[in-house]
Amino acid sequence: MEFDRDYDARVRNAAFEWLAHEVSIHGDVLSRDRLATGFVFDQRRVPLVSPQGIFKPAVLAVPLSITTAPHGPYDDEMGYDGLLRYRYRGTNPQHRDNVGLRFAMQHNLPLAYFHGIVRSRYLAIWPVYVVRDAPEYLAFSIAVDDPDRRELFSQAPYDTGTIADARREYLTTTAVRRLHQRAFRERVLRAYRHQCAFCRLRHGELLDAAHIIPDTEPDGEPVVSNGLALCRLHHATFDRFFVAVRPDRTIEVRTDILKEFDGPTLQHAIQGLHDQPIALPRRPADRPSVEFLSRRYERFLEVAGTV
Repeated sequence: MEFDRDYDARVRNAAFEWLAHEVSIHGDVLSRDRLATGFVFDQRRVPLVSPQGIFKPAVLAVPLSITTAPHGPYDDEMGYDGLLRYRYRGTNPQHRDNVGLRFAMQHNLPLAYFHGIVRSRYLAIWPVYVVRDAPEYLAFSIAVDDPDRRELFSQAPYDTGTIADARREYLTTTAVRRLHQRAFRERVLRAYRHQCAFCRLRHGELLDAAHIIPDTEPDGEPVVSNGLALCRLHHATFDRFFVAVRPDRTIEVRTDILKEFDGPTLQHAIQGLHDQPIALPRRPADRPSVEFLSRRYERFLEVAGTV
């Protein structure tokens, strides 16, 4: 198939619009099945992923997406230049997939990037650009960009001026930080079987991964034992010290909150949690750390004493 820039731009734009719609409904971590099903363009189905990391759907002459599998064979990482490093397909620079990404770089074509968080769950990032080819590392450098950028389908080379470099590094670093946050959320929610540890709500769109020791602190690491799966309401009550989890993994509601009179939400959704055990992950290693809970509980008692 010959490369038709106008047709290519229409397909990519449709892909990005479909991704924006899916993310608005399901969040930015999407299932592999949904990505593999894709969307319909001119009465033809266009999947966004395949078993290969560099993917060119049948309707295009050039790759549309790149994928990093969770625990996959390729060590994709942040490079020395502040950009994502995406490994070649195999070790042959002339493999057709590597040639395809090189063509995308030369013609300034935006792609979608799917990074595996846990099995069958991928963080969707778009648009990204191939901005550098490093045969010595068997890798490409990938820059994340703003989906609202007017030059999204520009034929001009990707801007590498000082301001543009700082901007793309910022966007790429932000995307990597988001990747780590989503990875923590997916691991915690999976450990808690996608339910709130306090109220057992199972609607994934309303669940968060709450840190026991905040991630702003040096030892607030994004490990499952430092997390709780909580619905949005109970995440807020936990973060604001309305409630705590004692080291024995039971819930304590602050005394002044217990004495309040309000509507049914306060009575049933918060006050009713007092002295109740939390739901726990099946694997002991995933359960909330007693040390972390103890430290958090001490802070809760300090807050309670000042209210």
